[in-house]
Amino acid sequence: MIHPVLLCGGSGTRLWPLSRKSYPKQFADLLGDNSLFQASALRFACAGFADPLVVTGDPFRFIVTEQLDEIGVRPSAILIEPEGRNTAPAACAAAIQVLEKDPDGLMLLLPSDHAISDGAAFRATIAGGVQAAEAGQIVTFGIAPTRAETGYGWLETGEESDGALRLERFLEKPDQAKADTLFADKRYLWNAGVFLARADIMIRAFQAHAPEILAQVTKAMEAAKADLGFCRIDPEAWAKVEDLSIDYAVMEKASNLSAVRFDGHWSDLGGWEAVWLESGKDTDGNAVSPNATALDCRNTLLRAEAPDQQLVAIGLENVVAVAMRDAVMVADVSKAQNVKKAVQILKDRGIKQALEFPVDHRPWGWFETLVLADRFQVKRIHVNPGAALSLQSHHHRSEHWIVVQGTAKVTVDDDVRLVTENQSVYIPLGAVHRMENPGKVPMVLIEVQTGPYLGEDDIVRYQDVYART
Repeated sequence: MIHPVLLCGGSGTRLWPLSRKSYPKQFADLLGDNSLFQASALRFACAGFADPLVVTGDPFRFIVTEQLDEIGVRPSAILIEPEGRNTAPAACAAAIQVLEKDPDGLMLLLPSDHAISDGAAFRATIAGGVQAAEAGQIVTFGIAPTRAETGYGWLETGEESDGALRLERFLEKPDQAKADTLFADKRYLWNAGVFLARADIMIRAFQAHAPEILAQVTKAMEAAKADLGFCRIDPEAWAKVEDLSIDYAVMEKASNLSAVRFDGHWSDLGGWEAVWLESGKDTDGNAVSPNATALDCRNTLLRAEAPDQQLVAIGLENVVAVAMRDAVMVADVSKAQNVKKAVQILKDRGIKQALEFPVDHRPWGWFETLVLADRFQVKRIHVNPGAALSLQSHHHRSEHWIVVQGTAKVTVDDDVRLVTENQSVYIPLGAVHRMENPGKVPMVLIEVQTGPYLGEDDIVRYQDVYART
């Protein structure tokens, strides 16, 4: 059995504003009906592969479960990192988990935010590395380059053995002159950051080359606790783990490395230019979302993300424009990588859009703020079927709820009632209250908050099915 390990973290800055720290790119709808994370999970939902093991952070745990539920994929486990520590600790934790579950199993470590159009071809390439992995090699999968790319690391390969190429060395992101040289030599491949190995071999690699990481991650895993179907890695031990990538910690030091060449289509969608390259285009090279219009434009990417928006571009060339309800980004395609600098500037200025997504995902569903003004706020709240918010009260605000879809079961102190579409209910200041969706379809309501303070931290929880009290 091959155990897919989906690494699901990230800061979400390179595809801002669609991707942000609170909702990074793997969860976004960038190229089709499924998110990149969902596409990664579906790619291995077939014979020969175990249920995926997901390694993610606490803010994303319910987004992960919701998106997996949407596509009918059941994870073998979801490991919750208390804080991001790069790929080496995550890989080590995953190896410990896989080894405990399947001592003879192979683990396939891969990012969850890459675009691969031909899943069957990629699985066949993975199969090409099984013999070497079973023989004790750590196999990485290099992408056959299609251009002299300076934004990727590269791999230098050698002779073939056990169906794979010997991996000679990893190369850092090159300058343009070096990239031109590498592109002209068939020995060099792009580094996709995908690894296949026996779990015990991966553990031995950490033991040999990063023993401190192995020791500390082992402590963190031994003290891990189950929580609502998640496995929470111990935060105290995890805080002492070194922040390091698996390339630096292990791979660049190991000698038992092999590589398999993947000739199919692949992209890490590392920026808006990559999204433009991967998107369907008209005859003038324009990639345009349904509610955007290009007039006399050439080679543009135009995306209007809110359903009630209209984005119109006239006479533009080589431009990326991404409009969301709370932020707009416009850039020359060749300068789009500088969006990271823009996000840092916004962050330094304390602008919430730098990090926060306009839709706030919660374990019960999601909400978005429609209007925020002095002493009042209007939200749209979406509650999943069968879900319930915590039993809570507020010190500084009262609320009015108007149900616009479905039926809400509402508790206000000792009063429990059903509130249907076009009905409303008032929640007085200090009242102990809860909303639930007892139905089989989503419940949507409009919430109007009034009071001197409207922050999300003005919540006193008494009961919560998601253990947040």
